[in-house]
Amino acid sequence: MLSLLHIENIALIDQADLSFGAGFNVLTGETGAGKSIIIDAIGAVMGERTSRDLIRTGEKSALVTALFRDLPDLPWFQETGIAPDENGELLISRKIQGDGKNLCRVGGVPCTVLQLKALGAQLIDIHGQHDGQQLLDESCHLGYLDSFGALGGELAAYRKDYESLAALRRELSALQMDEAEKERRIDSLQFQISELERAQLRPGEEEDLAERKKLLRSADKLMGAIESASYALFGGEEGNGAVDLIGEAEGSLSRVSNLSEELGTLSESLTELRCSAEDAAERLRELRQGFDFSPQELDEVESRLDQLYRLKKKYGATVDEMMSYLDRCREELERIQLADDSIVKLEKKQAKLLEGVRAKAQALSDHRKEAAQALRERIQGELRQLDMPKVRFETDFSPKAGALGLDESGMDEVRFLMSANVGEDLKPIAKVASGGELSRIMLALKNVLAENDSIMTLIFDEVDAGISGRAAGKVAEKMSALSAASQVLCVTHLAQIAAMADAHFSVQKEEREGRTFTDVSLLDRDGRKQELARLTGGATLSAAILEGAEALLQEAEAYRAAR
Repeated sequence: MLSLLHIENIALIDQADLSFGAGFNVLTGETGAGKSIIIDAIGAVMGERTSRDLIRTGEKSALVTALFRDLPDLPWFQETGIAPDENGELLISRKIQGDGKNLCRVGGVPCTVLQLKALGAQLIDIHGQHDGQQLLDESCHLGYLDSFGALGGELAAYRKDYESLAALRRELSALQMDEAEKERRIDSLQFQISELERAQLRPGEEEDLAERKKLLRSADKLMGAIESASYALFGGEEGNGAVDLIGEAEGSLSRVSNLSEELGTLSESLTELRCSAEDAAERLRELRQGFDFSPQELDEVESRLDQLYRLKKKYGATVDEMMSYLDRCREELERIQLADDSIVKLEKKQAKLLEGVRAKAQALSDHRKEAAQALRERIQGELRQLDMPKVRFETDFSPKAGALGLDESGMDEVRFLMSANVGEDLKPIAKVASGGELSRIMLALKNVLAENDSIMTLIFDEVDAGISGRAAGKVAEKMSALSAASQVLCVTHLAQIAAMADAHFSVQKEEREGRTFTDVSLLDRDGRKQELARLTGGATLSAAILEGAEALLQEAEAYRAAR
């Protein structure tokens, strides 16, 4: 559960520390005081999308830190290797900077916002006013039903087979073209294959040609250099090249090398030098004999490079890419030419796979209908407890449109229907539910779905819109009952709900030194009575209003004691 929350520089909150209990926690305050800012801060530390505008004016960054205790072994811990400490506590922080960057840590380990969001989804379920709109969105209803029926595993198994069927259908579609289109494609492929085969491409050819072209363009300069070097080493017809001169020097010293050690060393050096010069001269001779340059060869090289350039503009940026394209063309041509046989085989495979997919879709649909019956009973039971005893709730099933009557979610179109009054037909929720009814239906649905969740903390942000009187009392009792299994945090304007809380926080806004500040404080019993009186009667707290607030507290205390 969420045990401690520390907030710095979030909107109007300069600094706040909140210590939440395991049961039912409420936050109350005037409109605009900053109650929802606290929920936004929790959302931020849980990885929800935020804006730099959330940072308090004049500050460079904002920080939210949350401490969780008594956590189960969540899948996120196994996926990341990060876990609570030896005391079972997990500290999560997110620093939002003015440049848009976020610094997130879980258990002291840096992580990304996406990782934080994945963890947050397993820790806290935030239910805001917009969730009532989700209930109106019929595209969400199937997800609610599958969640209630714990059909996620069965749905995943179906989707795996459906994706295989979809891939097979795409393959078939690619092969099933009309005859005119088929002939046009064959002609195009044959032309491209013929052009590339005539080019007789080979790997590395372009690089070799570019190197040869560079050599051919420098042929005169190259041969001149070789001739000059050869003359220097060999000399003219009479000799007198470097090789001969070094040999004469070597012979002269060799005759006297025995007269001193130094002369012997010099003689050996001249011998090595002569051998090196002879090797170089021989390599120059071989190089000169091996070169065969002609203007015609340069023309041929340039013509071939030009051909490759034109082919690259059509078939690929390199010779290797063009050769790969040629292979693909050959494969596609073969597929088209053998398409009739392939289509027959694929259609047989599709028929068998479709049969299996339909069977899984039917089984999934059957289980959904079973879950829908149970959901109806549970929702109507919850709504009776929420002062809506006459409401009828049903799940309407209709087949999917399309040729197969299937998609990745199965064969069912699902929507929730209700009748709010006796004698009225069942209709889509959007057409019959008032704001207060939506809030209670959503609360009922949340309560039912929470039974299949491992999430320990539920947050309700002003979901009491349109509720008053006896209905408010029923909602308060429901939230109190819900807090027996999960930690509940609730932002509310209703005294009946606030009175039922185990811990009551007051959120107040005030001005100090030309700045606006939001302060959060945990109320004692007398403070709670004062706040309940304010919620009931406004700024004027008469004795009668205070007595009414005291009565609310006593009734709530009696209810919790008897629960």
